[in-house]
Amino acid sequence: MDQKPYTILVLMNAAPQWLTLSREERSTFVEKELTPILTRVSKTVQVNFYDSEYFHAAVSDFMIIETAVLDDYKLLIEMLRDTPVYGVPYFEIKDIIVGKENLFEDFNEKLKP
Repeated sequence: MDQKPYTILVLMNAAPQWLTLSREERSTFVEKELTPILTRVSKTVQVNFYDSEYFHAAVSDFMIIETAVLDDYKLLIEMLRDTPVYGVPYFEIKDIIVGKENLFEDFNEKLKP
C-alpha cells in the first residue's frame, strides 16, 4: 500500500508589520524570500496559501502543506524561521495541525482478525 502524504495546516494571523508594507513590498518579499524556499522543497513538499481574514477573526491566512517526507517539511519551517515571516514577525503562527487522510481505514485493515 502506498504511504499517504501528511496534510499540514499552518494557521497564521497577519501582524501589523506585514499589513503596513505596501502591496509592492509584499510582492517583492514573496518573490525574493519565499519563492526560493518553496522552490528548494518543491520536489517533496506542496504548499498552497489561503486568505481567511474575511471569515475568521483570529486567523487571517493559512497554508495547506502536503508531503510524505516530514524532514523536508521541517526544512521548510526552519528556512521560514530564518525570514521575517517569523523574525519580525510578519505573521503570528496560531497553530499547526498535522493529519493523514482517512488514516483510520489503514488501521481498520491492520486490525481485522
